Amino acid sequence: MIQAFIAIAQEEGAVSPKLLSSGIYEAMITTAAGLFVGILAYLGYNYLVSKMGKVIHTMESNVIDFIDLLQEPKR
Repeated sequence: MIQAFIAIAQEEGAVSPKLLSSGIYEAMITTAAGLFVGILAYLGYNYLVSKMGKVIHTMESNVIDFIDLLQEPKR
């Protein structure tokens, strides 16, 4: 988009659609690439968060079992 506006500024007269389309095309390509990278990063983040949730749940369960074992009356 920056290139499109630079082209508009440099063309003091009538601006052709071809002049604008190259800048808009480049902006759309970079936006799509950024969205692709962002979505992949978001999916990776959610995967890691779910894995950590499972680990934390397992640890809490083991701690509860251990505390229950410690609190059993001696025989």
